[in-house]
Amino acid sequence: MIRTHHYIGGSQVQGRSHRAGPLYDPATGERTGEVDFASAADVDAAVASASAAFGQWREVTLSRRSEILFAMRDLVRDHTRQLAGIITAENGKVLSDAEGEVLRGLENLEFACGIPSHLKGERSEKVSHGIDVESARYPLGVVAGITPFNFPVMVPLWMCANAIACGNCFVLKPSEKTPSASMLLAELWQRAGLPDGAFNVIHGDREAVDCLLAHPQVTAVSFVGSTPVARYVYATAAGHGKRVQALGGAKNHMVVLPDADLDMAADAAVSAGYGSSGERCMAVSVVVAVGDVADRLVDAIAARIGKVKVGAGTEPDAEMGPLVTREHRDRVAAYLDAAAADGAVVVADGRDLVRPDGGFFLGPCLVDHVRTGMTIYTDEVFGPVLCVLRVADYDEAVRLVNENRYGNGVAIFTRDGGAARRFQDQVDVGMVGINVPIPVPVAFYSFGGWKDSLFGDLNMYGPDGVRFYTRGKVVTIRWPDPSTSAVDLGFPRTR
Repeated sequence: MIRTHHYIGGSQVQGRSHRAGPLYDPATGERTGEVDFASAADVDAAVASASAAFGQWREVTLSRRSEILFAMRDLVRDHTRQLAGIITAENGKVLSDAEGEVLRGLENLEFACGIPSHLKGERSEKVSHGIDVESARYPLGVVAGITPFNFPVMVPLWMCANAIACGNCFVLKPSEKTPSASMLLAELWQRAGLPDGAFNVIHGDREAVDCLLAHPQVTAVSFVGSTPVARYVYATAAGHGKRVQALGGAKNHMVVLPDADLDMAADAAVSAGYGSSGERCMAVSVVVAVGDVADRLVDAIAARIGKVKVGAGTEPDAEMGPLVTREHRDRVAAYLDAAAADGAVVVADGRDLVRPDGGFFLGPCLVDHVRTGMTIYTDEVFGPVLCVLRVADYDEAVRLVNENRYGNGVAIFTRDGGAARRFQDQVDVGMVGINVPIPVPVAFYSFGGWKDSLFGDLNMYGPDGVRFYTRGKVVTIRWPDPSTSAVDLGFPRTR
């Protein structure tokens, strides 16, 4: 049984409390270890370490910061397989998917490597007689990240790459279900040349989170998770005067118009609905079939489901692994009975999957004739469950998407450029795909939804990430000129 400790001040540190959480292999259901749960004293130690390092790190030149980020980029790339193996062991996703996660996280490091350009200020000469104005961006100090179980490498790199590049010091609280990848990231940061204390990892549950949200030395909090927790994090941290970006849940729709390429749409629905066992905030969970395309589309999706290879993440031919815990698997499966009781049709029931090695498996599920009032539609199921809603026309499809309380991602499949253009303009969603089922922006844009999918003013990573982890300062300059100096009590003029 492996015990995972905290990482504070450049080394692993055993927790001061005696509380711990269990770790499991989702593919077998076997307990593999445990992880320390931080007390308030552990959180204080991590924040104090980051605060002490901040005075040194903020003074490091931009070129040296960039050098360290390039070194971290190379280390993450060289350890891609090791990181993927850790992800698969604790999360359950297949190795190819885990490697893809690491590579998408790597893109954020690559963006942050250009921090000398991203932090360039502005300057204006002669805004008034003998007066110039310039602007610059400054780091915040100690910032915290609270990350989910489903992307234990990518999401931390969404946050810490820009935060550290901007001169801040970072305290990461990863999911207690998937803590180990963060420990390797901490070691890689140290090997890259980051000063001890500039990146710390604490593990735990709500006690650790609440301590971070209220800690007087934590200036900003980034969060990714469910909407109820995101709302709580936003309200609590903002109430303590902190800057907050809290990404919540999703109910991502994929609208398929009658003129769409049916094979492409069906391939996309299966790929985006069942990849990572549906445990993605950008997974397609609702297919909106418009007009007479519904029957053909459902048949095409059902035919593909039977070919999806479900197995342990380490199996070479596995395409979809188990869910993260037994409790989560059972919660997701319960939605099928509720949907059937409400009148929906279960076309594919993933509970029929039998695995001799146990584990938290649920096969791909397809539910047709879903209506908006059913819990399988209103709730974020977060599993391999794809719902099909049938609508008469384009206008009804747009109205359906816009009336949903989530606004994370959406896709439309069509050959009609005019319809696609209208859709991207009319839909109230933050990330839109046109014939792209998972429209996750590349690292030099920013990630974030609308409505109940994001609490805060700035999106994550990319340009918004730089803005979030810095604050602006404007300097108005005039050098002494005795010939023009005089007492003037009037409001300053620029003309």
